[in-house]
Amino acid sequence: MSLQGKLSNLIRIKLPPAKLTSKISLEEAIVKRRSIRRYRMEPLTLFQLSQLLWSAQGITAARKLRAAPSAGGTYPLEIFALIGKEGVVASETKLSKEKLQPGIYHYEVSSHSLVLHQPGDVREKLAEAALDQGFIANAPIDIVICALYIRTSHRYGRRGERYVHMEVGHVGENIHLQAIALGLATVEIGAFNDEEVRKVLRLQEQIKPLYIMPIGKQL
Repeated sequence: MSLQGKLSNLIRIKLPPAKLTSKISLEEAIVKRRSIRRYRMEPLTLFQLSQLLWSAQGITAARKLRAAPSAGGTYPLEIFALIGKEGVVASETKLSKEKLQPGIYHYEVSSHSLVLHQPGDVREKLAEAALDQGFIANAPIDIVICALYIRTSHRYGRRGERYVHMEVGHVGENIHLQAIALGLATVEIGAFNDEEVRKVLRLQEQIKPLYIMPIGKQL
């Protein structure tokens, strides 16, 4: 099942290409990985957002293989970025200009782009749907990882559900380690009302939210 044609194509933003090197080693990122729930009121750059999304589902090899393993290459996950007011700027040298419009954006893997799914800052509503965890509304962006189970269960039957849950764990860890490498902080959240989160994101019924990851600079 594809989302093609089912998301609003009001705005499409080509993301900067991913960098394949970092000043921090993988081992250091693992040591520094912690669950952080307090964030500064400072925006992320478009490059940082690009790098985070690439680490989640970016294409890393021929045959469109991605950054995280997927059972049978079925790729059931869909990534959404909820961007707050002044949550993302074009670059650190242009903090007063070229801010992304607040809204819900879908990560389009094939083109490494953001597509505006719904305008408006909905972080407060997302926090309410996540059992009033207010820090979700304080982060400049929230990444929500969702799943279309049918993509995997069509091949593997009931076992496919387990594979999807394994995959969201792979992706969550990728995002977390990438955040550390970028000098950012995050936490994986699974405590929320599934249906309320789906409504906040205005998703089709078959698209199920699995993880919320608020991301920002540690307070």
